[in-house]
Amino acid sequence: MPNPQGKYHDNVAGKWYVDDTCIDCDLCNDLAAKNFKGNDDEGHSFVYKQPEGEEELKQCQEAKESCPVGAIGDDAA
Repeated sequence: MPNPQGKYHDNVAGKWYVDDTCIDCDLCNDLAAKNFKGNDDEGHSFVYKQPEGEEELKQCQEAKESCPVGAIGDDAA
């Protein structure tokens, strides 16, 4: 289960985030490229843009459900 207290500093502010359990598999980057990017220097992905519209929201939800380590959350304040 993703932890808002463990979210990476490079996540943009908002509901969606990637926490420190990310293994940088790039799956979220592939499924929701408009919202996730990889930080190659630190070896993890992060949310660089909160989803806008139904299509982006659907893609982020698919990325969350597909994440092999459950590092994507949508419950941040």
